[in-house]
Amino acid sequence: MESRLTHRVEEAVATVVIGNPAKRNAMTAEMWRALPPLLDGLAGDPAVRALVLTGEGGTFCAGADISTLRGSPAEAQSLAVAAEEALAAFPKPTLAAVRGHCVGGGSQLAAACDLRFAEEGALFGVTPAKLGIVYPAASTRRLVSLVGPAATKYLLFSGELIDAERALRTGLVDEVLPEGGLDKRVAEFTRILADRSQLTQAAAKEFANGRTDRDAHWAEQARGSGDTAEGVAAFLERRQPRFTWAVPPRG
Repeated sequence: MESRLTHRVEEAVATVVIGNPAKRNAMTAEMWRALPPLLDGLAGDPAVRALVLTGEGGTFCAGADISTLRGSPAEAQSLAVAAEEALAAFPKPTLAAVRGHCVGGGSQLAAACDLRFAEEGALFGVTPAKLGIVYPAASTRRLVSLVGPAATKYLLFSGELIDAERALRTGLVDEVLPEGGLDKRVAEFTRILADRSQLTQAAAKEFANGRTDRDAHWAEQARGSGDTAEGVAAFLERRQPRFTWAVPPRG
């Protein structure tokens, strides 16, 4: 079966699907290369207000296709890091919807999303120690920001898999859903995200990710957006707000 990334946009939510079922949705070099331009196009689409990353069938992503490491491991890692950074930089809310294995490069992609929802039975692992690979510094720091230094060391030192419940306790996962409940909850939650102020979300994403030089920018955006006045009016009138500020297209 063909390995590829597919996507669809429905009700303001883009869903990107990792598809390589013959290898538990492992990412090939072509798939790593395809992800940044795909994300760039979706970021510039005004119809998209949130993004979901998931895997085809019953697994999320088993990591990098090992065949990509036979030539130049450094090149293969650089492709993965570029894809991870493109996902982390996506200017709208992102959510990884995880079933089955989320391992290696799969965990790298999931960690780059803003949020992670998992179905019971999902397994997570960061496995470079099984291959003698130095995990990228930026990826390590991102993992530390999610689960803390001790849990990061446990995952990276051992390469052991942890279940969804432990991932929830460590902060790697935000919600765990019963079997069969993941799609419904993701659809419900992304509808909530799509209804909220993009201004609030975009500023919060930058601040939460540690950016410290844009306070004046976001204050100016808030003054000129009209979103605050609309939000207050909608609250007082007991109606849904109609926020108009949108993430500007990338120049």
